[in-house]
Amino acid sequence: MSTHAHVAEHGNKSIAILIALIAALLAITETGGKSAQTAMLSHHIEAANSWAFFQAKTIRMTTIRTAAEALQLEAADGVSPELAAARAKQNAAWRATAERYESEPSTGEGRKELAARAKAEEEQRARALGAYHQFEIASAAFQLAIVLASASIITGVIWLVWLAGGLSCAGLGLALLGWLAPTLVHL
Repeated sequence: MSTHAHVAEHGNKSIAILIALIAALLAITETGGKSAQTAMLSHHIEAANSWAFFQAKTIRMTTIRTAAEALQLEAADGVSPELAAARAKQNAAWRATAERYESEPSTGEGRKELAARAKAEEEQRARALGAYHQFEIASAAFQLAIVLASASIITGVIWLVWLAGGLSCAGLGLALLGWLAPTLVHL
């Protein structure tokens, strides 16, 4: 075997190892992307459910407050003291229920608590969405790097390997952002 062929074969083996490494990074990044996508959808559903529950509590609270106000406006003339007392008791009960709908720390199901839960889910959704975008772009960089490194074996053009290496570094940086700080850079 000639010296040139030996050098080319050794170089091709190195490039093949580089391609295998990039493919492994691609697989890991794709898995991270799918995980982030699933988390984003889960947080989106939880946020939507919390806001729907918030809306239902608002409707109930408004209905009860309206009933309490209507009962309070009813004429007390000619009403027996027992009926007046029963109305006052019912009015107080409705107002207490309306207040409980506004905030219920014991169950976490008051409007105040539901809004806080929904906003927390929205923040988690935004974080997962940011990670998903970082992973998707990182995956694209790894895929392009594999194509360029493979082309360098066929063509013998060494700068394609360097370009593949640069894309791999960019992909690795984006993947790390996806894991560590997904909302740091918006792409």
